[in-house]
Amino acid sequence: MERHFEIFLQVFFLVQFLMSYGSASTTNSSNIDQSSLLSLKSHITSDPYNMLSNNWTSKASVCSWIGVSCNSQDRVIELNISNMELGGTIPPEIGNLSFLISLDLSENSFQGPIPPSIFTMPSLETLFLRNNSLSSGLPVDMCKHGLHTLKKLRMSFNNLYGEIPKSLDQCSQLEYISLLTNNFSGHVPPEIGNLTGLRVLYLGNNSLNGNIPKELGHLNILETLHLGSNKLNGPVPKEIGNMTSLSELFLWENNLSGNIPKEIGRLNNLKRLWMGGNELNGSLPREIGTITSLFELNLMRNSLTGSIPKEIGHLSNLDLLHLGQNHLSGPVPREIGNITTVVELYLWSNLLSGDIPKEIGHLNNLEILDMGGNQLNGSLPSEIGNLSSIHTLYLWTNYLSGVIPKEFGKLKNLEDLLIIMNRLTGPLPLTFFNISTLKSAIFSDNMLTGDLPREVGNMKALQTLHLANNMLSGNIPAELFMSNIVTIEILNNFLNGSIPMDIERAQNLNYLNLAENHLSGVLPSTLGNLSNLKTIILHSNKLNGNIPPSICNLTSLEVLHLSNNTLEGRIPQCLGNFSKSLQVLHLKENRLHGLILSTFMEGCALDSLNLNSNQFEGTLPRSLENCRQLQVLDVGINKIKDVFPFWMETLLQLRVLVLRSNRFNGIILLPSKSNSSFPKLQVFDIAQNSFTGSLPVRYLNNFRAMINATENMTANGWFKKYDESMTFVFKGLELQVERILTTFTTIDMSENNFSGSIPEVMGMLDSLRYLNLSHNDLTGHIPSSLGNMTLLESLDLSTNQLHGEIPRQLTRLTFLAKLNLSINNLEGQIPQSHQFSTFDNDSYIGNQRLCGFPLTKKCVEGQNTLSLPPLEDDDEFGFFDGFTWQVVALGYGCGFLFGVTAGYFMLRYRRPKWLVGFFAGLLRV
Repeated sequence: MERHFEIFLQVFFLVQFLMSYGSASTTNSSNIDQSSLLSLKSHITSDPYNMLSNNWTSKASVCSWIGVSCNSQDRVIELNISNMELGGTIPPEIGNLSFLISLDLSENSFQGPIPPSIFTMPSLETLFLRNNSLSSGLPVDMCKHGLHTLKKLRMSFNNLYGEIPKSLDQCSQLEYISLLTNNFSGHVPPEIGNLTGLRVLYLGNNSLNGNIPKELGHLNILETLHLGSNKLNGPVPKEIGNMTSLSELFLWENNLSGNIPKEIGRLNNLKRLWMGGNELNGSLPREIGTITSLFELNLMRNSLTGSIPKEIGHLSNLDLLHLGQNHLSGPVPREIGNITTVVELYLWSNLLSGDIPKEIGHLNNLEILDMGGNQLNGSLPSEIGNLSSIHTLYLWTNYLSGVIPKEFGKLKNLEDLLIIMNRLTGPLPLTFFNISTLKSAIFSDNMLTGDLPREVGNMKALQTLHLANNMLSGNIPAELFMSNIVTIEILNNFLNGSIPMDIERAQNLNYLNLAENHLSGVLPSTLGNLSNLKTIILHSNKLNGNIPPSICNLTSLEVLHLSNNTLEGRIPQCLGNFSKSLQVLHLKENRLHGLILSTFMEGCALDSLNLNSNQFEGTLPRSLENCRQLQVLDVGINKIKDVFPFWMETLLQLRVLVLRSNRFNGIILLPSKSNSSFPKLQVFDIAQNSFTGSLPVRYLNNFRAMINATENMTANGWFKKYDESMTFVFKGLELQVERILTTFTTIDMSENNFSGSIPEVMGMLDSLRYLNLSHNDLTGHIPSSLGNMTLLESLDLSTNQLHGEIPRQLTRLTFLAKLNLSINNLEGQIPQSHQFSTFDNDSYIGNQRLCGFPLTKKCVEGQNTLSLPPLEDDDEFGFFDGFTWQVVALGYGCGFLFGVTAGYFMLRYRRPKWLVGFFAGLLRV
């Protein structure tokens, strides 16, 4: 009996010991989990909602903490603190959660490295670190020491870098991998092909390079493969056709080349195929037509050639078809009309030709159709009117002709219509104006005729109307100016009549361009009521009267272009007060007078000021110095009386400076206040003034935009669109350069009173294209350094007092098309190489001592002296060759003495210039 009791006591104490030990062990393990989580909490620096700070405390069981789940032994098996806007770092102690099955820290702001201890967790099946700011590489052996049960790995949208570890295949249970949108580089590991249980693989938006490994073809249950937006190259492997479970294949935005493999036709479960933005070539395989499960097919921006296969019409479930920006040719297959499910159809920027097939009218679910930038011809099919769901229709830049069919009026959901640069004729059909949903209608660059009808007012949703470069005529209907209209561009037509006063109803109008028409009458004063108006372009019409004072109400005005009209009066001074918004003020070729605006304020935003060909007086306003962004200043052909505006040296963005044909005077030799005067100047035109002294050497040294233009001529901002003409004078003829190109460079200092020699530094301007120093009092030799101006196209040094020989270095000017050295004292033989053999007598007239072709005067062999024919045989040049009988004959009717005296002073001092110029002109006729 005692023996049994003794055994009972031993067993009892053993059980108690074991229970006590187990409880202590469990408590110890729970403490490890708690300690690990408290370490994580201590590394969190941002907890805006106090999700953890008020909940994760040692007073409560770890299993009751928010985001924590435990098993029956109170061990932490799940941690989910995603979407809490937490910030901080992940401590290595998190790896001590040895029972953890699922870890989700997604959608927070954790930063720093991923601790290596995470990759040794033995029980982890789900690891989600998505959308943080984590920055580190993945361990090379990340699956060798743990993660053997891992099924889902999501680390997308971080800053992870380095190569994707080859050991990833040792996490053999993986079903889902997403490393999307990081900074991974290197190759796609072929070892991924060993993960035969993988269903989803996202590696897109990284910097991966090399080929797509053919081993991926082993993943026969993979449903999604995303390798887009990397730097992958080489061909698309044909083994991809073995991945018969694929539903989504994204290879877009890489450098893939070669043909699209026909094996892709075996992917009979594929719903989305995106391979755009590569360098794929060859024809579109007809096998694509067998993938009838496709919802989306995007092959845009490749180099595909050949025709669109008619088998494309078998894709009866297709929602998106994008073949734009390739080199596809031939007709649009009529079978495309069988894809009645298609919602978006893009065929733009190819070489497609032929008619638009009428079968396109079967696509009654189509919402977007873009066939622009092709070579389609023929007329617009009336069946387009059956596209009842369409809201965007682009047919821009083709060869479409004929009239716009009246069936367009049936497109009751149309919002955006773009048919520019075609050959459409006839009037806009009245039914077209029944489309009450239309927001944007752009028909520019066609041959449309007729009036703009009053029915335009029915288009209540219309915001943008472009009808530029057509042949529309008639008056502008007042109904056009609806409350919703934002942009109106009808330039270069034959519109006439006045601008309606009802324009004030267009309260949302932002952009108005009616230039190059036949509009007449005054500018409506109601323009000033359009508080949202930023751009007014009305140049090249027949508008008259004053600029209305109400324009002062347009305090957001950015562009005012009224050139080439017959406007009168003064410029409203208030325009200077707009200088913080006004960028372009062009009033060229009007009849405006008075003083130029003098109220340009600090912070002036003006890019371009063109007041050429008016009757402005006074001086240049010094307040223009506030316009630090000024790129164009043209006040030519006015009555401005001033000295050279040295203060403009501070305008470092200036590219065009035109002061020609005014009353500027004085020297241009004052000391410079700047080390970089006019560094971007491309057009320097001060001709037809009264400047004196030497040529401005210090400016020539600083014209960096005329030196090595490929490096220094970087046009920016508005100057890229500068389209005003300027006057270019050669041999007394005024020519118009219609647009100041970014490569245009010219210096014109002609018809002044400059004296002294042409400086050698002029030859540094090796990107100068036009140089005119004619009609001055320049002396000395032509500098040989001008031969360095290798882009020069026109050189005029005529009517000066230059002497010596023509430098043979000028024969280097192989672009020189125009040369005028007439009326100087040049001598010796005319060079014959290159362009010089193309110039005629007019280039050298009035230089008695020149000889050689093309002149009739021959040079003495072995010398540069003239072999002169008898004087009476030299009628062509006699007037300019010296004091001869022709000069005396000038006074035949008025007296011998007057003629002799006049001839002497004309030849000695080249004065008066108008008279010398008159006789020179007679000799050129």
